[in-house]
Amino acid sequence: MSYLHLSFYAAFTLSSLGLAFHRTHLIAALLCLESMMLSLYVALAMWPIQMQTPSSTTIPILMLTFSACEAGTGLALLVASTRTHGSDHLHNFNLLQC
Repeated sequence: MSYLHLSFYAAFTLSSLGLAFHRTHLIAALLCLESMMLSLYVALAMWPIQMQTPSSTTIPILMLTFSACEAGTGLALLVASTRTHGSDHLHNFNLLQC
């Protein structure tokens, strides 16, 4: 395994561990999701270069657009929840309450 693969796996694993264990603030969860998407984007962008196939170059751009949509939706939810609940602590949110 090369150092490039190791860095992609490490970045994705650390961000998923951060998402699993640091669930106090919504902004921390959003940052962990964004770092997961960034590591996947870089891995998908480097994959055709390593395999020497120029055919799959639109997949990283498509994933980057979905990542931008996810970031915009997450920030909108962060602003809305901060306005209604007063903070972005995840323990303040109750999904069973309408």
